Amino acid sequence: MEAEYEIGIRWTAFPLHPDTPEEGSALSDLFAGRNVDLPAMMYHLRAVAEQLDLEFGSRDHTYNSRMAQELGKWAESQGRGHAYHLAVFRAYFADGSNIADADILLSVCSNLGLDETKAREVIDARTFRKSVDIDWQRSRKLGITAVPTFRLASSHLVGAQPYRKLADMLARHDVPQRDGRQRKD
Repeated sequence: MEAEYEIGIRWTAFPLHPDTPEEGSALSDLFAGRNVDLPAMMYHLRAVAEQLDLEFGSRDHTYNSRMAQELGKWAESQGRGHAYHLAVFRAYFADGSNIADADILLSVCSNLGLDETKAREVIDARTFRKSVDIDWQRSRKLGITAVPTFRLASSHLVGAQPYRKLADMLARHDVPQRDGRQRKD
């Protein structure tokens, strides 16, 4: 029996440090008492990002991503979800921006051609709060503990991964390439 697949990424919101205040927290405070070598961890993250050709700047704070996630659900409903998620990733990881700040999120939306007035309404009304709550519950139910996590059937890849690892996971599940051909080992 041949399986049919809709190939694509389904972004699922994840509660990454949900208690972080809107103004953010210093990474040194976040990892205090955890026996974490913060400079070594940042060096490693930067090296992985470089290997994967991802932007990664210098940052010393973490910020609450809840509102960015809610606005991301709206951007998805506008057909701009993928571009929005990439732009927020860049703002956070490359630029060190506070993605809990509504003005920063509105700027991201504006730069993507999304209606800034409607985006403000979504933020003010918390229109997609329940949708993010459902994603957080799903993440917990699936045992997801880190982002990104790539999931296909019973397979999981955790962390930023090279294309080859993602392609290998697809091949193990007989997901054809977009042109209909089977993936080669």
